[in-house]
Amino acid sequence: MILPVWMLVGFAAWTVLLLLATVGVYRWSRILTGRVAIREFRADQIEGADWYKRAMRAHANCVENLPVFGAIVLGLYVGNVGSALVNALAVAVLVARIMQSLVHVCFVQTDLVTSVRFAFFFVQIVSFLWLTVILLTELSGIV
Repeated sequence: MILPVWMLVGFAAWTVLLLLATVGVYRWSRILTGRVAIREFRADQIEGADWYKRAMRAHANCVENLPVFGAIVLGLYVGNVGSALVNALAVAVLVARIMQSLVHVCFVQTDLVTSVRFAFFFVQIVSFLWLTVILLTELSGIV
């Protein structure tokens, strides 16, 4: 049962690492070299290179999905629900999240690239739903 918890920690670590390695580097390199003032990065107006805009969105995607995964993993942990399938699905969530983020940030978003990115997102959604069904089934005593 501990593997899903580790995958959740990995998801959180990836979220922070993605922020630091993309948005953080982009902003601080401009601030520290005097190209922009720190006040110029406004939350209500996204400016910058295309990859930077994608990086901000990729980070937001992580932040949006982290609580969902966290709630599912908490349920699994509290309910003491675990199996090889649960572990595999938890690993799939993290791997698909990392791949989705990398595809989002590293490639210009053509139809093909966007489809690949969506496929990684779809893996996460299916894994979330499958884990939820497993959790609810185990806790309700249906199986």
